[in-house]
Amino acid sequence: MTFFVMFSVVKDKKAKNNFWQGLKKPIFCLAPMADVTDSAFRRIITKYGKPDITWTEFTSADGLCDIEGRKHLKVNLDYTEAERPIVAQLFSGNPTKMKEASKYVASLGFDGIDINMGCPDRKVEKGGAGAALIKNPKLAVEIIKATIEGGEGLPVSVKTRLGYNKDELETWLPAILATGVSVVTIHARTRKEMSDVPAHWDRVKRAVEIRNELKSQALILGNGDALDLSDARAKIEETGADGVMFGRAIFGNPWLFSNSEESEHRKNSEAGSVMSEEEIKTKLRVMVEHARLFEKLFKRKKNFAIMKKHFKAYCSGFENAKEVRIKLMETKNAREVGKIVEEYLGSL
Repeated sequence: MTFFVMFSVVKDKKAKNNFWQGLKKPIFCLAPMADVTDSAFRRIITKYGKPDITWTEFTSADGLCDIEGRKHLKVNLDYTEAERPIVAQLFSGNPTKMKEASKYVASLGFDGIDINMGCPDRKVEKGGAGAALIKNPKLAVEIIKATIEGGEGLPVSVKTRLGYNKDELETWLPAILATGVSVVTIHARTRKEMSDVPAHWDRVKRAVEIRNELKSQALILGNGDALDLSDARAKIEETGADGVMFGRAIFGNPWLFSNSEESEHRKNSEAGSVMSEEEIKTKLRVMVEHARLFEKLFKRKKNFAIMKKHFKAYCSGFENAKEVRIKLMETKNAREVGKIVEEYLGSL
């Protein structure tokens, strides 16, 4: 598919505080993930291994423009000062709504705004947002322009994919870069590929080349299959990217960004290594801390069942992990989680 799209370069407002310009490279950040990177999870990550930037869960700009919708979605935009710099990720297929929502986000004190142009969820795409914007670069440019105008000087970034049904990086990326965005994060797969194939990091290298050829000042971050900081550094060395965004690697491993011994937990469990008793205790007690914080922040706002995806990740790599995990899947509150964990630790 070839894009025959006419677009004008958006005159980017001088970002009043473009934190991206002051970051030390390489940049390591936490990906925005629905029902994962909520405030509770971000606080845990910040405490045990703070990334260079954190993102909120992706949030509907259209919803934020509705009085009742804003009441419901405001919880997605709660954050603490310790999480800075923090970026709010929005999605929409409506430039007017995007501008209004960006203005609201700016009023909340965020450090930046990110536009989701890669989500494959059919409900999101039906509204012309997420990955659907790859098929409509003219609208995508309008969305970016509206976000810049509404964001009152905040730096604007875009998270996207290589293409929709096929790799369209050669035409899709230049359209984004022409808008003057501060950062483009490339999930190195197409929408059609989802996460079913290995990430094409060679195309992240090409994205960097395209950026350089166009003399754009935008940073390029790569995303997809990065296992740990060591693996990310190797990918940066190979591609020339300015940084790496981690997604699935963070599950069950809040120490990922810390360079500490605890950050080896996930690698050890995946490699079949036996965790020490102290490692098991540390991991499970952080899980309980996470569950208690989730309940404290989101009681009557979010379903406690959201924690179950975290239980699965925390409970791996040690003896009888499956049995503990099965019990945790039946819990309805943090108290029950704590009881199961203490019973298990008492049996060690």
